[in-house]
Amino acid sequence: MSLNLFNLTGRRALITGSSQGIGLALARGLCSAGAEVVLNGRCAERLRAASDSLGGARYRTFDVTDHLAVRQAVDEFEAEVGPIDILVNNAGLQYRSPLANFPPDKFDLLLQTNVASVFHVGQAVARHMIRRASGKIINIASVQTALARPGIAPYTATKGAVGNLTKGMATDWAPFGLQCNAIAPGYFQTELNAALLADNTFCGWLERRTPAGRWGRVEELVGACIFLASEASSFVNGHVIYVDGGITASL
Repeated sequence: MSLNLFNLTGRRALITGSSQGIGLALARGLCSAGAEVVLNGRCAERLRAASDSLGGARYRTFDVTDHLAVRQAVDEFEAEVGPIDILVNNAGLQYRSPLANFPPDKFDLLLQTNVASVFHVGQAVARHMIRRASGKIINIASVQTALARPGIAPYTATKGAVGNLTKGMATDWAPFGLQCNAIAPGYFQTELNAALLADNTFCGWLERRTPAGRWGRVEELVGACIFLASEASSFVNGHVIYVDGGITASL
């Protein structure tokens, strides 16, 4: 009976930025727990390929930084297909540069993609969830929600904002039956970290710095996502769950 708490059969999940990497891995994971997934991204070709890899999952192409486009896409989907029970705000990007010379346009891009998108999609979906008095919102934060490294200060700022926006969502929307939490990945083998994966010096440092002694695999984020998407987390709200091999637990 306890395993039924993690069963997502009959639930529908929208995952932003899910044509590859962490988003696609989470989509596969939620599918394995019984959920129907809806993929999202800006590139229709990549979305079609991701959809095919999941046996023909639904997908919607829209820009998560465009408030009106998000609102329209979500409202149309709810009207034409049905409710979105679970939202995973995964879309994000990285840009590395020393802070003294960080390009202002890249700073704005990080803010729009990593923070504003969480607000845009979260608000659009939550409005429907609130009417149903039920819903799960999972924001993808980062180990940089709590820690900083040289060269990524603006990214660190955006992920800190995601952590606090998650708490704000929980505070505002828990009275309406929503659970809003975040997953904060450590260092995972993804396209976003391709430059770091190719850097032997960095890899050596990371393996020494992380108690688990290795990079994470994207599949290792699935358990936390299923937990937060399911009835197993019915009284969990406003938390940031670090899945990082222990890096935030040690000096």
